[in-house]
Amino acid sequence: MTTEYQHIVVAVDGSKASEKAFKKAIAIAKRNNAQLIISHVVDTKTISTAETYDQSLINRSETYATQLLEDYQRQASAKGVTNAETHIDYGSPKVRIPKHVAKKFDADLIICGATGLNAVERFLIGSVSENITRYASCDVLVVRSEQDEDE
Repeated sequence: MTTEYQHIVVAVDGSKASEKAFKKAIAIAKRNNAQLIISHVVDTKTISTAETYDQSLINRSETYATQLLEDYQRQASAKGVTNAETHIDYGSPKVRIPKHVAKKFDADLIICGATGLNAVERFLIGSVSENITRYASCDVLVVRSEQDEDE
């Protein structure tokens, strides 16, 4: 039995780790002739302050996300991925990616970068990639960067 992925979600945030995950996602999407969903979650917890929602910060975050995703979509097209689309979501990336984005697109694979959190941060809040792995109902590929391998 050969397993082919048909709907691949790649989570991107502009970091080196997500850049590496995106490059791997392109290769896997091409090999499987799969749909590639390039997703960015605007982390609303980091935008909201104690009393108010900072609308200008939300607007800047949306502009950044749109530009980031358009750039990734251009790269995917240039590399020969014919079925790629972008998706912006809002909330906590570690929850939204596995529980909402993956379900919305019927993903059978989620690809994300390993985060560079230190041991204390991982203990307190857990990394995004750990949570995606824990809550996803499909396969998850966590792509390590060179820095992660040195730790």
